[in-house]
Amino acid sequence: MLKFISQYPQPVSVSIMWYTPNCPDGGDWTKKGWWNLAPGESKVVHTADLDDVNRFWCYFAHAADGAVWAGDIARMAPPEKFEWCEWTSSTDANQIGYRLQDVGDADDFTITLTP
Repeated sequence: MLKFISQYPQPVSVSIMWYTPNCPDGGDWTKKGWWNLAPGESKVVHTADLDDVNRFWCYFAHAADGAVWAGDIARMAPPEKFEWCEWTSSTDANQIGYRLQDVGDADDFTITLTP
């Protein structure tokens, strides 16, 4: 299970990406978003045993005040809720940078978003 906890003082939105070999619309990853977390809130965003899927997961988060938790894995994502293969896009999508997270051999992993 992959869970996010927000310790940030503003609302935060989260998107994740996970390994999905031969995703039907192209690529080997699936990206999904958005989960909205209020300050102090936690949410489970994926229920699988993580290491059964892959030891590497990706996430991107942004706060209402403009703060971001990002990395250098650039993919397109729309502003509304979505679940797409990694190379799927739309005319209203924007490029975001996913951060790579190594969960090792953990079945469950929690990412805490802090100031």
